[in-house]
Amino acid sequence: MSLTELRRSLDLESAGQEIHALAAELYPACSSITGRGFRERLEILERIVPLQRTEVPSGTEVLDWTVPDEWNVDQAWIRGPDGRVVADVRDHGLHVMSYSVPFRGELALDELQPHLHSLPEHPDWIPYRTSYYEPRWGFCLPHRIRAQLGPGTYEVCMDTSLAPGSLSYAEHVSPGREEREVLLSVHACHPALANDNASGIAVAARLMALLDAVPHRHTYRLLVIPGTIGSIAWLARNEGRLERVAHGLVLTCLGDAGRPTYKRSRRGDAPVDRAAALVLSRRPGGAAIRDFDPYGYDERQYCSPGFDLPVGRLTRTPHGEFPEYHTSADDLDLLRPAALADSLDALLEILDVIERDGHYRNLAPRGEPQLGRRGVYPTIGGHSDPGEISRAILWVLSGSDGDQSLLDIAERSGMAFERIAEAADTLLAHALLERLDP
Repeated sequence: MSLTELRRSLDLESAGQEIHALAAELYPACSSITGRGFRERLEILERIVPLQRTEVPSGTEVLDWTVPDEWNVDQAWIRGPDGRVVADVRDHGLHVMSYSVPFRGELALDELQPHLHSLPEHPDWIPYRTSYYEPRWGFCLPHRIRAQLGPGTYEVCMDTSLAPGSLSYAEHVSPGREEREVLLSVHACHPALANDNASGIAVAARLMALLDAVPHRHTYRLLVIPGTIGSIAWLARNEGRLERVAHGLVLTCLGDAGRPTYKRSRRGDAPVDRAAALVLSRRPGGAAIRDFDPYGYDERQYCSPGFDLPVGRLTRTPHGEFPEYHTSADDLDLLRPAALADSLDALLEILDVIERDGHYRNLAPRGEPQLGRRGVYPTIGGHSDPGEISRAILWVLSGSDGDQSLLDIAERSGMAFERIAEAADTLLAHALLERLDP
């Protein structure tokens, strides 16, 4: 079965339910850029696809950065003067500011307040806060609860550790006929955030499992990293082989009800940018295509000028543009199985374009070959508009001069890539075309 056939046969409703179930497993982990919570997520993923882990010791210099000490949390809570618990990491992973340094003691309310974080505009939501590279400790809680805190002595337990250890990242490689790689990158460092973390990981894992089941041209590499420091560490350790990366996608925020949004690579016109724009522009419900900017997720590392890899980013509603972003309201209720399935389907369609694109030469270029006697038109069945078939065939014959690719032809003709690729397959089968690429 080819990737094209796999996509056509996929039960999207079931796929969406499976992805949502996997996201539900990934969601609660108290994950950060290092530590047990991150590795817990890797263990869950290893049931879906095998992973090769890399541990980068604390203190290792990676480009202009240094891998920090490993952070772990055993318990973290605040108990009020009346003995009731104000916040407890066991109730929600966002209650602790990530990378909080250890602290144990009793504080008056005015001493505690500088260590509390809340959202007055969303009084029932817990914010997500971090302090990776500055020694602080803090708790996050709903503003409604914070506003009710009365005077008195509060007992604080921040039972965390910051000690030499390692930063973890993991890879799964699905080999293809070529060494040219498609890099698929997801971050797994955010605790208890469903869309901005679990959705991208779950969709990517399901995608890799599907790719493992079919032959393909490119080699696909899934990279599961902690944000920023993880991609920087991977780039630093793989500089000698980055020329293999022919296409790349950062995947996140793939489960909300918004329309797909694609952010171009720094190059702006890389084949992955063009494939994504062509595919998404024709999908029901529409999509948004945005130019590159150096703010965002790990695409900004892959696209930094010293590497300038052809890596774009696929989301639904982008980060910071849905109100639940980086709060406890980014929960499993925000994830729609249908949206997760649609994201998977869009990815498969983009990758199918990348797989099937190529340069061809018309073997009968002097005038139009007589197609009727060869039985060319009827070989593409199941279409309600035979005129569309004819146009696709004529466009491929006209464009196959050795310089234009099928993606070029699809863009110029305004037709779906799938129609152009089907026409090329038919003409190839009738010895009217030859493929020039490997």
